[in-house]
Amino acid sequence: MKEFRLVILETSDVHGSVYPINYGTNKKTDVGLGKIASLIRSERKRHDNVLLLDNGDVIQGTPLTYHYARFNYEKPNPMILLMNDLKYEAGVFGNHEFNYGLDILLNAVKESNFPWLSANILDEKTEEPYFGKPYFVREFADGLRVGVLGLTTHYIPNWEKPENLEGIFFEDAAVSAKKWVNYLQSEEKVDFIIVSYHGGFERDLESGEPTEALTGENQGYQICQEVEGIDVLLTGHQHRLISGQQINGVLVVQPGNNGKALGKVTVDFKKGEDGWRCVNKQSELLSIEGVEPELDILEKVRTYENETQIWLDQPIGKIEGNMVVNDPMETRTEDNALIEFINKVQMAASGADISNTALFDNQSPGLPQNVTMRDIVANYIYPNTLKVIRITGQDIKDALEKSASYFQQSHHGDIKVNPAFSTPKPQHYNYDMWEGIEYIIDISKQPGERIVKLERHGKPLDMKAEYDVVMNNYRSGGGGNYLMYKDKPVIKDIPIDVSELIANYILEKKVVKAQVNHNWKVIY
Repeated sequence: MKEFRLVILETSDVHGSVYPINYGTNKKTDVGLGKIASLIRSERKRHDNVLLLDNGDVIQGTPLTYHYARFNYEKPNPMILLMNDLKYEAGVFGNHEFNYGLDILLNAVKESNFPWLSANILDEKTEEPYFGKPYFVREFADGLRVGVLGLTTHYIPNWEKPENLEGIFFEDAAVSAKKWVNYLQSEEKVDFIIVSYHGGFERDLESGEPTEALTGENQGYQICQEVEGIDVLLTGHQHRLISGQQINGVLVVQPGNNGKALGKVTVDFKKGEDGWRCVNKQSELLSIEGVEPELDILEKVRTYENETQIWLDQPIGKIEGNMVVNDPMETRTEDNALIEFINKVQMAASGADISNTALFDNQSPGLPQNVTMRDIVANYIYPNTLKVIRITGQDIKDALEKSASYFQQSHHGDIKVNPAFSTPKPQHYNYDMWEGIEYIIDISKQPGERIVKLERHGKPLDMKAEYDVVMNNYRSGGGGNYLMYKDKPVIKDIPIDVSELIANYILEKKVVKAQVNHNWKVIY
């Protein structure tokens, strides 16, 4: 009886991270493809048969990739240069692949020495896979056939700018999985099926109980339960660290984000009279903590990095007063100069007089006295643009109640984050703070009943009246389950990244005063 071992390596949600640094501070940290490359090369030395796959969200996410997309896009994509060098077998489209527009994405696909897969991203007209084949088959020794199918969360139209998805239709990922897994079995006669899905799990992996709203954004559990024939499900999108678990006999893996870990699946096969069969499969996560980066990988994109660093250190202007974030929770519980400033920038750029924004991350440092581009991208970390949408007073109240659910109910004078906003993935960016209205959130009350004051110009907000509100494109499409915004009339679209709007505002003013008008607060 013949034996064969296959090792599958997965990266996911690398988000443009190459160098082991935090761009906001330029301090060293354990992230990046440079370190992941060391693990990949080590595994290739140890094993003869290795499949290296990327599960999506790779070409967007750091100032390096942002600077490339905005200023250096005529050059080869730095992330694709590295993936080609590391000999990836395939990539799967993530939702953030579309952030910089179809031109950047199509060029990335064209430059790749490997196929990009997604069975459920379809051409609107032909209903065929938009980017080509949804799968590939690799044949190993003695006829062992392994199929790899790509899938992408079909929730993308709820977040992405429509112009970045022109001509594209997203089929339900579970529906596509059933169709193409069956095809791989019946037509391609594969012995083993790997599904690489840029999506995660909406249910607890053991109990099956819902862990988030069942919107269809993360169908990993459903796919494992409903689609027969899958052996391994590689996942991502949620930035979780998952290994060593099976759902309905399907081995599942998820390697976190920013290149903090490499997913590894080891599969042992034996060949008998009836052909090849899997006799053992196991998964683990290889941490990059303490791993030295591969210097040749870093050098390959050094020019891009140097240009990014010069751009980041460009002086923009000055802040008069205090816009530093010392305590993220404090920033979210009482009106803050940084949040008020960002809202004012959005209002100035759009002409709207009501605005909302978020403190995206607990690492956001705020703005120091002397501001550079580095300070701006350290706080506004996403390539969002702005939309003005027309919504009712009731929509505003519903949105405020949604934001108010960020806090766990308090009766003892302490304030904590609702676990739904921190597990399985931190979602601090889904708590909004507003300018142009006056409101009070009372977190001693039950969720849904926490907005105890809601006024505009000193008078109660009219629930039936319509108001034009500016917010980022992610939120305006209903992102973060703010479904009250979905399909509302778009009054104005501002197609300039908010980070650029902030920079331009400071450049024009030269000096910006830190101000707080105390139009909202949280009580308990």
